[in-house]
Amino acid sequence: MQTKYLIPVLAVLMLTGIYSANPVKLHSIKTGNTAGLKDFMRYTPDRLPFICAHRGGPRKGYPENCIETFENTLAQTPAMLEIDPHYTKDGKIVLMHDATLDRTSNGHGKVVDYTLAELKKLRLKDTEGNLTSFQIPTLDEALQWAKGKTILVIDAKDVPIEVRAQKIVENGAQANAIVISYSPEDTKKCYSYNKDILMEIMMGKPEFITTHDNSGVPWANVIGFVSHELPADKSIFAEVHKRGALCILGSSRNIDREFTSGKINAEQLKNGYLSLIGHGADVIEADLSIEGGAALKELQTVKSSKSKYFSK
Repeated sequence: MQTKYLIPVLAVLMLTGIYSANPVKLHSIKTGNTAGLKDFMRYTPDRLPFICAHRGGPRKGYPENCIETFENTLAQTPAMLEIDPHYTKDGKIVLMHDATLDRTSNGHGKVVDYTLAELKKLRLKDTEGNLTSFQIPTLDEALQWAKGKTILVIDAKDVPIEVRAQKIVENGAQANAIVISYSPEDTKKCYSYNKDILMEIMMGKPEFITTHDNSGVPWANVIGFVSHELPADKSIFAEVHKRGALCILGSSRNIDREFTSGKINAEQLKNGYLSLIGHGADVIEADLSIEGGAALKELQTVKSSKSKYFSK
């Protein structure tokens, strides 16, 4: 291309964000393949605690379930990203937490009442209700984007587990995505469909551990979601670890909420995250993913067999 044409083209690309003279370097979790993902998710005493960004880590200027928000999160901290899928009228799958559009976009009504083309004309709102220039992404777009960057944790909403697993396979994203399973039946269904897909399953009670022991699904395919609160029986952490799986604990309904409502300060928030890790959590699913990542940073400097998966 001649120079007189190249300069205007670069200017357009920079304005649209496709090209940047100084691109932001992202923290990444790179597992390479499904064997690497299983090894990364395997509990070891030298594990490196990290964050799972709830709905991708939304905040002022950055809407939930939005690829630009994912990049903002990873610019600050290594993290998995929890996302929410919903069907469109024409059978596509987009990222949207609510079944309706009103809270998080300038659209109105149910997601399922709109085609993908119609949804792509809408724009997303940030956590303060401000309209941004960002579009609603598809699940396919998110799975392609995540390759070599992070691990997506795909919630259920109205999309069956086998469809979510199928989307991972279709996009060749087995090393970059896991699905959430809410029942032993779904766990078995997913494992039957593809034995390489990892699942986040509910482990809030001792009997859930026993149920999984008898399910026929290997613990190598599992990361355990313990609760949104510290469980009454804290031996759950040790029991899940004994079986070789990591434990996720949520902070969105406790310390994150307390901080955003002004009940605790930044130092107390940091100590809260560290306390959750101290009780046995390996991963914290946080609304305040950047703050959570900063709190755990000091724990990620130790020599570990997991260090090879983290980079920036």
